[in-house]
Amino acid sequence: MNLSGLDLNLVLSLRALLEERNVTRAGQRIGLSQPAMSAALARLRRHFDDELLSRVGGQYELTALGHALLDRTATACDLLERVFSSRADFVPDKEEREFTLLASDYAVAVFGAELVRTVHAEAPGVRLHFRRLPTDVTEDTATLLSTADGLLLPHGVISGFPTVELYADRWAFLVAETNDAVGDRLTMDDMAQLPWVIYQRTYDAPAARQLSMLGIEPRVQVSVDSFQTLPYLVAGTRRIALIQRRLAGLLSGVAAVRVMEPPYEAVPVQMALWWHPGHTHDAAHIWLRETAARVGAELTASKGGQRSGGRRHPGQG
Repeated sequence: MNLSGLDLNLVLSLRALLEERNVTRAGQRIGLSQPAMSAALARLRRHFDDELLSRVGGQYELTALGHALLDRTATACDLLERVFSSRADFVPDKEEREFTLLASDYAVAVFGAELVRTVHAEAPGVRLHFRRLPTDVTEDTATLLSTADGLLLPHGVISGFPTVELYADRWAFLVAETNDAVGDRLTMDDMAQLPWVIYQRTYDAPAARQLSMLGIEPRVQVSVDSFQTLPYLVAGTRRIALIQRRLAGLLSGVAAVRVMEPPYEAVPVQMALWWHPGHTHDAAHIWLRETAARVGAELTASKGGQRSGGRRHPGQG
C-alpha cells in the first residue's frame, strides 16, 4: 500500500470510533464536529470496504474487522506519537517527557524504585509510567515493544532485540516459619513433596525449565500474577515458593517466612532493559538507557543478591 495516498488523520478518527463506538463521542474526543466525524467514518468504510461499526438496536457494535483493527489502531497511534515526539537532542533537566516501561511488580520494586529516584533527581520534568507485563509477552514481542519505551525482563524469556544489562539477582525459596516439615535446609524431596505457590507468567521461565530438567514437577496449589504476594501465601502453610533474593530483602518482616537456599545451583537472574530497534537512535531513549544502565550498575555494586545462610526472615541475608 502506498502510504502517500492516505490521510493519517484518519488513523486518529478510526481509533476514536472503534474505542467510543459512537460518532458524536468520537468527534468530541478528537475535536471534530458530528458531521465531520460522520464523513470520516464514511471514508473509512470505503477504504476498508467494511461497515466497521454496525447498528444493533439502539447502539453500535464493532464488526469482525473492527475488532481486528481495535488493537492495531491503538498501536499505530502510539507509534506515530513516538515518531513525531522524537528530538535530535535531549537535555534532561529541561525536558518534559513520559517514558513507558513494561515490568513485573518485582522489577518495579527492585529496579523501578531506584530508577525513579535517579530520574526525578536529574530530570524533574520526566515521568515514568510502569505497565504490568502481559501474559503473551513472548507471542508478539515486536508489537508489544513498539507500544512502550522498554521492557524490564531477565534473559532467557525473549531474544533478538536490543538490550542493555542492568543487574544480577538469584533465586531463593520461601518457607513458612511454622512449616516443621522443612529443617534447616530445603531438600530436593521437600521440593517434590510440598505444595507450591508460583508466579504464573513466563517471566520465570528459565527457573521453571531448570526445575523440569532436575525432574521436579511442582505440586502447584496457588498461582498468582504478583511476586510480592508470595510471602503472604506461604506464611502459616506448608507451601513453598521461588522468589528473587533482592525482593525478599525488600519484603523483610512482612510475613512469618524463612528465606532458604535452593538445594541445587539455581540459574541466576540477569535483568536487562529490552527495546524496539526503532528507539535505538532517539536521543531521549539513549539517555533513558544510559540512566538505566547506571542505576543497574549501582544495584550490582550494592551486592543485594549475594549468597547468605539458611533460616532467616526475608532481607536478613
